[in-house]
This record gives sequence, structure tokens and C-alpha cells, in this order.
Amino acid sequence: MNLVFMGTPEIARRALEYLYNNTNHKLLAVVTGPDRPAGRGLKLIPSPVKTTAVKLGVPVFTPEALKDPEFIDRMKEIDADIFIVVAFRILPAELFTIPPKGSINLHGSLLPKYRGAAPINWAIINGETETGLTTFFLKKSVDTGNIIYQEKIKIEPDDNFSALYEKMAEMAGPVIEKTLDLIASDQIEPIKQDDSLATPAPKISPFDCLIDWGFPAKNVVDFIRGMATTPGAYTYFKDSKLKVLRAVNAGIDPKEKLRPGQIIPDKHKLLIAVADGAVEITELLPQGKSKISGNQFLRGYKPADKEIFGEMPKGVTN
Repeated sequence: MNLVFMGTPEIARRALEYLYNNTNHKLLAVVTGPDRPAGRGLKLIPSPVKTTAVKLGVPVFTPEALKDPEFIDRMKEIDADIFIVVAFRILPAELFTIPPKGSINLHGSLLPKYRGAAPINWAIINGETETGLTTFFLKKSVDTGNIIYQEKIKIEPDDNFSALYEKMAEMAGPVIEKTLDLIASDQIEPIKQDDSLATPAPKISPFDCLIDWGFPAKNVVDFIRGMATTPGAYTYFKDSKLKVLRAVNAGIDPKEKLRPGQIIPDKHKLLIAVADGAVEITELLPQGKSKISGNQFLRGYKPADKEIFGEMPKGVTN
């Protein structure tokens, strides 16, 4: 089939490269975000998808507005059989209804669970042991279209967001290939989503990343895993913001009742009191500095007895 591919980040780039190199489907064009300023010099940087499309020699479109009439007309002129969307913007109906075989999206969960912008993060935060990839036909209501194909992924106990994202990026191309082959066969029976089973996975704001030490150890560890390494769970120590990259359930029950967030005295481990015991922070990132271990934090910051993680400096709101 003739394809138009739409996407921006690394997972989309991997899918694009796979489809070009490993399938018989023809890529007519790629649509991605405009170049954005980045770095200290604010130099314009192309998206990962654009970089790969240019290398492969596939025509690239970078519209600011997806409803722009000129862009819509160009998409009609290309005359693709189907549009593929991976980690891109929400498509307006006048765009996703253009191709005769429809437009499909690759979503990072087993829909209808975790509809929304951050399905990978929320699956880990909520302690799920399994997730997956879903392809579905686009419709006006986001992430609600009829399901074409799903593939499950086990979430390992030590998987964080970055590890699970990498697994999905490796699977994205083959999953889309299977989906396209099913559509080309004209033998698919898309499955309507059961809205009663839907759960949300909303976009994560900076405030959402603040660690609440008042939860049980498993919940705190899962929260840190789900935010690591992007966007990064954080806490405060004195006037410093600290990203917590890795933590484990310490498996201890302090003899005395401690305030959540209180540093538990230990010569070698950075132990933080939580609702039902303690977690050990094994890796963290002080603001503006390099990553350090929990032991390095103890040696460098020398926290005093009963000092607290989590107290925000005056004037700070998130």
C-alpha cells in the first residue's frame, strides 16, 4: 500500500525506518513537526523523524497548522491509501478522513486502558505488570477508535519509563507492519472499544512529578520508575531540587514513627521514611549537577539527623 507517515520522536523514527527497510509498502511522504530551537544557542533542530526521512529521501512536510487548507490539499494530491500516525499531534477530521483505507494510530497501551498522552508513564506508576501496543482506526474522539491489532509487553519489576519506551520502540515497526498486512488483506474485523474499561493517561505536568513520601514504599518506587528518566520524579532537600532516578523498597520497618520524607540514619544507604517503612534511593540527580548514588549524596551533603526530603523552598510552587 501507499503510505503517508506522521510522527515526531524516537519511537516514530524507529517505526519509519523499519517500514522503509523491511516492508513492501511504499512511503510517499512524511509529516512531522517544524524544526525547533534547542540548546544554549537555540539552534533550530529537526525532529528525529525528519532527520531519518531526509536520509531516506522521502519527501517531508512540517506544517505549523494541520488544518491549513494548502497542507490539506497537498495530502489529497499525494493520493495515499492510508495514513500512519505514531506519537504525533491530534489530527483533525478533514485530514484523517482523506485516505480511502483510513488513518491508523499506534498507541502505547492495551486500549481501552490508558487513553491519553502518557500511557507508558501511568502504566508503571499504577503498578501494572503488563501493557502493550495497540493499533486502531482514528476517529474524532481521541484514542477511542476501533482496534485493529494488539501485542502485549511484560513490565519487569525494574523497568522504568525509559526501559519500557525502548521495548516499545523496538516493537513499533513490526506491529505496524502486521497491522498494514491485515488491512491490505481486507479480512480484518476491527473491534469496538469497551468504554466502560477505559482508564485515563493524561499528560504529565511538572507538578505531577513531585514525590509524595506519604504513600507506601511500593507506590513510591513505582512512581519514581514511571517518571524515570523522563520527565523525572523530584523532591527537595533544603533549597535544592533533586531528581530521583532510581529507588528500591528498603524492606525495613523503623522502630519509631517517622515523618514521611525523613532521612533515616544509615552510614551507607540513603533511606527515606514512607507510610509503611522506607525506600532506598540508589541514584539521583541534583539540579545543575551530575548523577550521583545515594551513598555519594550522604558523603557530599551530610544530612543531619531528622532532616526531611520534600519540603519546598519558600516561594517555590512546584
